[in-house]
Amino acid sequence: MSTSAFARFWQTDLTREAFLGYTTEDDLCSLRLVSREIAEDVAIILFKTLKVNFDVSSFTRRSRMLGLDSIGNYVKHFHFSLPHSDATFLPPLIDPETLDEITFQYEPQTTQSSRPSSSSSEPSSCKYGSWDMNDLLVRQYPPLFHAATNITSFIRAFTAMPFLRSITISCPDLPAGQRYRRSAVDYALISLRLAIEAVNPPFLDTLSLDPIYPSAIFYLRPHNGIGTTPASTRVWHRIRNVNIKMQNFPGQEEDTTDHLKILHTYLQNFRSMEKLTFSWLGESGPCPLSLDAEPCTSRPSSLDCSTSCPITATLPACRPIKFRKLRSMKLENATLDASQASRFITTHRKCVRHIDFASCTLRSGTWEDALAPLEHMAVNDDWRSEASTSTASSQFSEVMDVPIVYSPVEEVGNPFDCVQELLWDQTDKDIIRAVNKVAGDVFKHVAVKKRRDVLACGLRSLFRGFRTRWP
Repeated sequence: MSTSAFARFWQTDLTREAFLGYTTEDDLCSLRLVSREIAEDVAIILFKTLKVNFDVSSFTRRSRMLGLDSIGNYVKHFHFSLPHSDATFLPPLIDPETLDEITFQYEPQTTQSSRPSSSSSEPSSCKYGSWDMNDLLVRQYPPLFHAATNITSFIRAFTAMPFLRSITISCPDLPAGQRYRRSAVDYALISLRLAIEAVNPPFLDTLSLDPIYPSAIFYLRPHNGIGTTPASTRVWHRIRNVNIKMQNFPGQEEDTTDHLKILHTYLQNFRSMEKLTFSWLGESGPCPLSLDAEPCTSRPSSLDCSTSCPITATLPACRPIKFRKLRSMKLENATLDASQASRFITTHRKCVRHIDFASCTLRSGTWEDALAPLEHMAVNDDWRSEASTSTASSQFSEVMDVPIVYSPVEEVGNPFDCVQELLWDQTDKDIIRAVNKVAGDVFKHVAVKKRRDVLACGLRSLFRGFRTRWP
């Protein structure tokens, strides 16, 4: 290939992107070393997706942050992975003097200052509340915990990616027996959420939790969560695509339903959501879109609170959820009733266009009952399409050039003779009478106008010469 032909090939966006799309990552890295112009075009494809396996030095090593600053403008998809392991689980805090367990209440801080010189500023300048707690956590907790609570480093990393469009959070490998144990993954999710809310990426519209454990929603929710502010929900209100794959442990719904209620409130934060994909990993779980009708989340019937709190007894445990902009919904590996599916379709009939119940089972009812609202929606859609077609056809007008052909006519002597002819059966007396009536009306109107003008002139002259004396 000649130089000019290669230049034309490379300067054409369609051919260049097609070629780079089939090129391996190793070849793209080698291609960046050819020239500066080629490196600029290759960087758009090579650094479009950034995957980070979080460790102690992911966001704190200087060389990594400098590299992120140089390629951050090309990053569109960010994948954050932190699997559970023995190194991520945290031991209980023990007082070295009394050997008693200490309760640690975490309060996130986005800024860190140096060691204070006076005791008056001690509580506000320490990362974990007090210097005694700082020393205790440094001695007993692993370095991964301190890296996970370094919110400033998370904020700096997301600041270097201003054109971020999608975020994928992956926290796999959580054993069922350790699901109530605190780990460094929980604190990393808090720092990740606070960094996203602080930076507020303007182009972010996709969120994927693949896979995620149930209690992680508690640390990711922007409402009534750890370190939340009134402005925490603004970035999540712009999310349009949500993909959640959540672990479901055996017998989890029988033990507690708190994670389902937290999931219910978490989904309500996505007001602009247009596409939702939710699937349970492991055993089938309840439908997250109709938890207000789930038997496991309903209030126990054995407790009669009608005498003490009648209002609270009548309220449901979860309010019905509705997404006004939802266009597509896919639910996998869930167990629900036919009434739940039917009510969801009816509630979202004006906006939803694609519904997929993949590997879902019904506790009661049939799929004909569950999908019955779709028939009414199809009839209404057909009626709307016919109405719109008829309206469009009635409003459509055809315009064309039509030739004019004059027919032969006999020659007329005087062209104004037709005007002088009498119309209908009028006589000369009728015509004269009509003309006199019109003339009389005109003269009468002129006379009235003259009298009005004379009266006005007289009044003006009268008041002009009139003088008023005060007694």
